Amino acid sequence: MKGALLALGLALAASAAMAAEPAKPLFADDQLIHITVSAPIKRLASSDSRSTIVAGTLATGTESLAVRLSPRGITRLRKETCQFPPLRVEFTGAPPAGSLFAGQRRLKLVTHCRPSEGHQQYLLLEYAAYRLYNQLTPNSFRARLAQVDYVEDNGKPVTSRLGFFIEDLDDVARRNGLAEARVGARVPVASLNPADAARFAVFEYLISNLDWAMQAGPAGDTCCHNSRLISASGAPPYTTVPYDFDYSGFVDAPYAVPPEGISVSSVKSRHYRGFCRHNAEALKAAADIRAQGPAMLGILAQIPQMSAGTRRKATAFLERSLADIASDQAVTSNLLKTCL
Repeated sequence: MKGALLALGLALAASAAMAAEPAKPLFADDQLIHITVSAPIKRLASSDSRSTIVAGTLATGTESLAVRLSPRGITRLRKETCQFPPLRVEFTGAPPAGSLFAGQRRLKLVTHCRPSEGHQQYLLLEYAAYRLYNQLTPNSFRARLAQVDYVEDNGKPVTSRLGFFIEDLDDVARRNGLAEARVGARVPVASLNPADAARFAVFEYLISNLDWAMQAGPAGDTCCHNSRLISASGAPPYTTVPYDFDYSGFVDAPYAVPPEGISVSSVKSRHYRGFCRHNAEALKAAADIRAQGPAMLGILAQIPQMSAGTRRKATAFLERSLADIASDQAVTSNLLKTCL
């Protein structure tokens, strides 16, 4: 018994001593980067299977790194949705110290879906959603926007489109002195950090996103749907970290529809899905977000290559959302009445 208690004490001490780490180079800056991906691009684009893996190179500046590329995703992997799938980029060797990709092993790359200029704007709006959540908390996935030149492995150019990399969950956790929580398909609501869960839910309301669950995963999958959990020791209380915002009304992608079981007519219809037990924390989160409102609106002015029309619509959308949380009374009336 004493040995077990000692081991537990040491584990807790080690957890408490876990120091926050700085962001790795790729996610330490918001400046647009320019990369070239060389691989059998057309074969990759025509595949709708995540088991397809091709060898290629990722080049930026003077460095060229060997990578393996594979399609990923669910909805965006379907050919009726996207002509070009999101990609997983796996480095076959550790990028050297001094590389922009130093410390990276596997990365998600969000791609352009379809070649039209409109789809470039949808991508930029989703990227902006990550930046907006970064403004509210460091417990969030960072994203890095890239101009990506796609080239066949015989050297023939295919296309040049925008994309963005998403930070690995382990790195999100390490930046905050936390660790990834490995759980099953569902966790109790009581195990969620109330302040983090409330912020998550209020933010998803602001961007009108219903495609998530912070304490359960899809059938047959692990927790959670379009969110992940981190904590101080891998155990409760869990901090919820959202991702995948393409089904939000803020982005308004042409394929986005409301989830089954939620009675709204459009993804643009804001609907609060936070937990009633977190209502007090939701009021505090809304007040914090109100204070950050000008900075959040300012982020929209910083997104490279976002068109003036897209920026106007995004600004108007966010301003309407902020009006819904303009006071505690407004939060109670507009959000908390539909809490779960």
